[in-house]
Amino acid sequence: KTYKFTESVEFCGKMCHSVMSPEHTAYEKSPHARVSCVECHVGEGANWYVKSKLSGLYQVYATMFNKYPRPIPTPIKNLRPAQETCEHCHWPEQFFGSQQKKYTYYLSDEENTKYELDMLIKIGGGDPKSGRTSGIHWHMNILQKVEYKISDEKNLVIPWFKTTNKLTGEVKTYFNEDDPPSEEFLNSSETKVMDCMDCHNRPTHIFYSASFSVNEAILLNRIDKSLPMVKSASVEILSDEEYETTEEALQKIAEKLWAFYKENYPEVYNSKKDEINQAISSVQQIYQRNFFPEMGVKRSVYPDNIGHFDFPGCFRCHDNKHVTKDGEKLTNDCKQCHIILSQELGGEKENTLNPEGLVFRHPIDIGEEWRETACFECHTQ
Repeated sequence: KTYKFTESVEFCGKMCHSVMSPEHTAYEKSPHARVSCVECHVGEGANWYVKSKLSGLYQVYATMFNKYPRPIPTPIKNLRPAQETCEHCHWPEQFFGSQQKKYTYYLSDEENTKYELDMLIKIGGGDPKSGRTSGIHWHMNILQKVEYKISDEKNLVIPWFKTTNKLTGEVKTYFNEDDPPSEEFLNSSETKVMDCMDCHNRPTHIFYSASFSVNEAILLNRIDKSLPMVKSASVEILSDEEYETTEEALQKIAEKLWAFYKENYPEVYNSKKDEINQAISSVQQIYQRNFFPEMGVKRSVYPDNIGHFDFPGCFRCHDNKHVTKDGEKLTNDCKQCHIILSQELGGEKENTLNPEGLVFRHPIDIGEEWRETACFECHTQ
């Protein structure tokens, strides 16, 4: 019974509730909420079970004597290879084709203007025995072995990597030409083999940004789009750094949103009290789901490597700076991974049936800057 209890979600997420509250809250709302903690963090076999329990002894001590870090660091260094955990359910060789995905945003203007992007994501994958390997899952040890070295604690800076084609044996080595790694670094640093977790590094404990969460709330009518500047005001209030506790944050969210409309839109303040109350409730729920000031947790603390919107992600390698010794540059062409099928801004929609897709149109006119600047450089957390 003791063994079963120490393998349970209740033990992992609730025994040390104040410490693990952010992770447990995110887990319960995640795509893997029916997967127990130990299936990823421990896996099968007595050897890994013993390792995890020995590691847990220090965690018990740290919790009892209030010596644990805030926020809790990501344990990715100690996780088993994805082939021994993720691939019990997810089978990369059986992935094929593309996935259509629609993104809905609301601009930070008075009308909360709606902006939609309909994209085809080239998931790819495939079985090397059939010769069908392509797309984003090209990286996933199917036909290619990708090895890399990192120079920071959060796996965001990759100055060197190597690809090996398992079929032909062709090897290509890339380095950052703007900041080439030293021989000392190459000889002393660990070489890692890329797997699922290098991109899907937040598969369960996902903390969403204020902007993403407010967009979703407006889309689902939890926040009334007719409230002027509600997107901008809500994001600004959520992102305030002065909150020291969740209780204080919830109180000030209500005070600030009421004050915003009373000062800037007195007519709305007087005529749409129910809508403002509903918006306050939704913003408070967003805060409780994604912000934990007592533990120092919010989205910016834990980089998410899927995509490249608000963290480097793909641009860790595909930044137009990594080259081989022969001068071959790794592509950063957006269409290698996705194409735009349609985009709509303020009711004006542009569609295409062209397999090359549409040219991206930034919702705010910034000229050609979007071609030269990575998304995450502006859309920071």
